[in-house]
Amino acid sequence: MIRTISAAFILVALMAVGSLAMENRGAEKISLDGGSRGNIPFPHALHQDRLGDCEVCHKLFPKEKGSIEKLKSEGRLAKKQIMNTVCIKCHNAKAREGQPSGPRVCSKCHVRE
Repeated sequence: MIRTISAAFILVALMAVGSLAMENRGAEKISLDGGSRGNIPFPHALHQDRLGDCEVCHKLFPKEKGSIEKLKSEGRLAKKQIMNTVCIKCHNAKAREGQPSGPRVCSKCHVRE
């Protein structure tokens, strides 16, 4: 009886943690300001699933809409800094390892409307 109650409690706790994690996922897809080359349709949820650690990207900018543009306008984030230090670096590393990787050429991410 106690084992059944303990198992049920653990199951409920795991479901609650999983539900909380899903709530904090952010948008499935977002559009990033890509400057004169065009916006970048960004598969946010895919990156969360593959990376598993939000800080890989968000150590450079806060988890809020418009934060990249704000930091650039304040001079606290250089143009192309995220793309060069995070995106392309990671995509190249994944490709070298023979794993699925994202685009490694500017025109594959930037979309002119």
